[in-house]
Amino acid sequence: MSELIGSLVILVGAFFLFSAGLGLLRMPDVFTRIQAGTKASTLGNILVLAGLGIYHPDWSLKLLIVAYFVLMTNPLSSHALSRAAHAIRTPMAATTIVDALREEKDDAAEEGFR
Repeated sequence: MSELIGSLVILVGAFFLFSAGLGLLRMPDVFTRIQAGTKASTLGNILVLAGLGIYHPDWSLKLLIVAYFVLMTNPLSSHALSRAAHAIRTPMAATTIVDALREEKDDAAEEGFR
């Protein structure tokens, strides 16, 4: 029974990993691609690791350590990539309405002149 549950969790994780790849192809600009790829791939990786932990209980500690590193590095790396893309003025999609980082920089510049 645990093999079936583990396999199903791995399958759901594979679906999220597939949707991450699809998001990379379908999104209009680098910022939305980073966001789609990071959220879906993080969840997909965690589900695959959880499914492997259910399927092979003796690997659980090692898989937990790997899951911890995935949870720490995926969001941090995507944040660093998106900040770098914004810093070099990578264009946003035409449908983007709000640029919160640009507004934050503008507000900080206004505070500096007061």
